[in-house]
Amino acid sequence: MRWLALLSLVASQTALADTLSGTVVKIIDGDTLVIEDAANKRHVVRLAEIDAPERDQAYWAEASRSLAALCHRKSASVEWSERQGKRYIGYVKCEGKDANAEQLKRGMAWASPRATQPTSALYELETYARLRRIGLWAYESAVPPWEFTSAGPRRGGTNSK
Repeated sequence: MRWLALLSLVASQTALADTLSGTVVKIIDGDTLVIEDAANKRHVVRLAEIDAPERDQAYWAEASRSLAALCHRKSASVEWSERQGKRYIGYVKCEGKDANAEQLKRGMAWASPRATQPTSALYELETYARLRRIGLWAYESAVPPWEFTSAGPRRGGTNSK
């Protein structure tokens, strides 16, 4: 009986989200940034439910620049409920704008099939960009990061239309 109470307590705490806030001081890539809080502590944050191109992948630089335009040197808040090591996974708002959703709408990322519920509105934003051939969707050969990284050695280059 005790273990059941403990299990329900742990489950309820993981469902609760905490908030980080501060200024975005660095963009790592199209779905990861660094926030500095009021105590000058830095926190690495990965945008939840999206997956942007990897460093050696086509469209990586454009996705990174897009996130920088949205967030760099701006005030941000992060609703997070998960950590991977020292990295927070969360929903980022930069000066009130939803960065996770905006990256999808701009065609700078995929809705992550591993992390996104099938009924999520994020898929609609990806479809919006895909149908209008915005961002990485301008390329017929756009490869999702989870396929790119599992394909073996990294390779550079650009996609062609």
